[in-house]
Amino acid sequence: MRSLNLIDSWVQTCSIFNGSSSSSFVGLICKTPMKCSKPNFKIHRRARLSSSSSSSSSSCFSVSAVVTKEEQETLGEISSGSDCFNFKAYMGEKADRVNRALDESISVKTPPTIHEAMRYSLLAGGKRVRPILCIAACELVGGDESTAMPAACAVEMIHTMSLIHDDLPCMDNDDFRRGKPTNHKVYGEDVAVLAGDSLLAFAFQHIASATVGASPARVLAAVGELAKSIGTEGLVAGQVVDIASTGAKDVGLEQLEFIHIHKTAVLLEAAVVLGAIVGGGSDTQVEKLRKFARCIGLLFQVVDDILDVTKSSEELGKTAGKDLIADKMTYPKLMGLEKSREFAEELLAEAKQQLEGFESYKAVAPLVALAEYIAYRQN
Repeated sequence: MRSLNLIDSWVQTCSIFNGSSSSSFVGLICKTPMKCSKPNFKIHRRARLSSSSSSSSSSCFSVSAVVTKEEQETLGEISSGSDCFNFKAYMGEKADRVNRALDESISVKTPPTIHEAMRYSLLAGGKRVRPILCIAACELVGGDESTAMPAACAVEMIHTMSLIHDDLPCMDNDDFRRGKPTNHKVYGEDVAVLAGDSLLAFAFQHIASATVGASPARVLAAVGELAKSIGTEGLVAGQVVDIASTGAKDVGLEQLEFIHIHKTAVLLEAAVVLGAIVGGGSDTQVEKLRKFARCIGLLFQVVDDILDVTKSSEELGKTAGKDLIADKMTYPKLMGLEKSREFAEELLAEAKQQLEGFESYKAVAPLVALAEYIAYRQN
């Protein structure tokens, strides 16, 4: 019987919709299938995946946080053939619409300083992975982008809040974010704290007041899901344990997973689940997408840890190697670089397995591609 350990236990604890999922999936981005094994996944499994799972001549991606120039070109243009999903165009179009919606959501008004500080970090760029995941999940279950957009923006507001607060001297003490000075370096620590607080509050106001096309019950469920994901059962829990674990020598894999499932993965999960809820997804669909999101959320952190020790600050757009300097436990530090990459492969395969049953190639392709992108990104 397959065990997802912390992933399963969190899904059972966190779920607002009660459902089940017990299938596997080998993803398709092109109509030519990507060769991929179906491992009996276990979160602590250390065995290397078979060679067929990591690459093939027909696959649009390979799984690695450090890739060749040719592989980067493959990611940018998944295929010139008409049968392939154009990931680059999709991300560009969705990110543009998300950026416009974020820009329109918060205007500069009295008092101007706080609104300028909110906009400074919210509109500082970024890949917009979380809001795009929200929109893709909504569309997968039959909803419209316009219905998902307020929830997508709300998730990005909360993500931005977490970055502003994470960068503060009392937390990670970082000077740069997305290639720009951090919020407190521009506006001061006091205003930065308040800007984060304001984004957090406004996120809930925005999803509650701006969502159109979803029933009040679904909007309420989405609000509850988002609130749970950032409190003491979610992001805050991960942050607190992360702080307490800094410098500790006895941090094991289970504790490291707890930190990152709560600190990083939970907001990616919220993005996907919110999209599925407001899009009209069934209980079963919501729970399958929850597990998909939990896998890619943990994958995001594993890749982040790899990039932190293999890329420069200029390449990352933030301070490289800061976890090592702060004596924080990371996957490469605990498992080694190669085992961390293998673990990323396993998480990617399991994420894809959760998408079986969503039969529309056109609808599934964005989430498959986004999962590959998270595994494949360079910053």
